[in-house]
Amino acid sequence: MKAAQPSELHYVYMVRCVNDCLYTGYTKNVEQRIAVHNAGKGGRYTRAHRPVELVASWRFTTKRAAMQVEYQMKQLSREQKLAQILQQSQQGKGMGGNGLDLWI
Repeated sequence: MKAAQPSELHYVYMVRCVNDCLYTGYTKNVEQRIAVHNAGKGGRYTRAHRPVELVASWRFTTKRAAMQVEYQMKQLSREQKLAQILQQSQQGKGMGGNGLDLWI
């Protein structure tokens, strides 16, 4: 199986909003998506709670896997999200993904 090219990767990302809430989303380009959120053109919630700061992102080779994890993450409480990030960073992997990038 060949390695996924950067343009073929899918990401689940988590940002911390100005009110300290955690927002989770899906994208194919994390840096661009954060810029869109901070420009006030992202999701409705982040538009009212910017600026946002990236705290973590998970890489996936399929959109399906990324979307499934995004849904799972959105079901978690704040404490569960933080625990998941810390646990996965210690293990060096994301929630079923191919990698975890952490900015906490």
